[in-house]
Amino acid sequence: MSFTRTLIDNLRVKLGAMDPLPPPPPLPVVPYPPSRVFPTPRRRSAYAEAAAKHTTALVGIGHVGTRYATNVVLQFQAELAVAHAAVGTELPEGWAEANGLLPLHSQVTSHRQFLLRPDLGRRLDAPSLSRLGERARRGIDIQPILADGLSAIACMGSGLTLLGHFTRECEARGWSVGTPMCARFARVWLEDEIGETVNCKVAAILLGERPGLGTGDGLSAYLVYNPKIGRSDGDRNMMSNIHARGAPPEQAARRLAVLAGAMLDQKTSGVPLNLHGLDLGHEAGGGYRAPEPRVRLVYSGSDSSKEKA
Repeated sequence: MSFTRTLIDNLRVKLGAMDPLPPPPPLPVVPYPPSRVFPTPRRRSAYAEAAAKHTTALVGIGHVGTRYATNVVLQFQAELAVAHAAVGTELPEGWAEANGLLPLHSQVTSHRQFLLRPDLGRRLDAPSLSRLGERARRGIDIQPILADGLSAIACMGSGLTLLGHFTRECEARGWSVGTPMCARFARVWLEDEIGETVNCKVAAILLGERPGLGTGDGLSAYLVYNPKIGRSDGDRNMMSNIHARGAPPEQAARRLAVLAGAMLDQKTSGVPLNLHGLDLGHEAGGGYRAPEPRVRLVYSGSDSSKEKA
């Protein structure tokens, strides 16, 4: 045995390592934890329970200490993924032609550039400007423009429906409507150049709006009277949340037609437009509509089977 090993063994003996260990004390009985500690079975107040039946907003979501409950966090993450997917989707090449629309393209050359350079999305490229001048109707009352905006999913989804309903509402009121068209990689102000080129009285761009949590299919409509390059946001009127869980396209089309009519009557838009006396809800045939339930995208292990159903 080596000298070092001998020293270690002697040290262990001196420290009592060779003495037998005393018997361990009996272990205490530890009860099983309750199956559900937080949140309590009743997670919402009576007000939150009643309010949640009339909105798709998150009401009375509950918390665990100072943090959201697990199922709420998972839902947030899933809905954020829906929004990211909507922003990342591109309008396919040839989609406009396949749906009978005049194809237009902004000066943007890629989806990444579209997100980083809003200014390039506000002007047409040279081929589109030439195509617009050759094939589009001119001197009309209303020029609707379908566009991808920040949600090509909305454009390809309810976009065509909104465009069709809005066109029919305008024609029913005796107004001339321009050539149906669709712009790719478009921003709101692109309607100024298009409207000025076709010499319309009112330009209306219907484009996918910036997605929110769980809402990647929403459309917005921006209307401007006497469109021309250089118009500002103060010269426009807009309507957002056009989708099945917000304002349905058919209802939104009637409201937009009423708004366009006010512009034609007053020969202005934006801040100077007088909306007093315009009952947009009544004109659109609006009334109480049962809200769409908020769609649960994920479930945590603590969710009951009743909640999943």
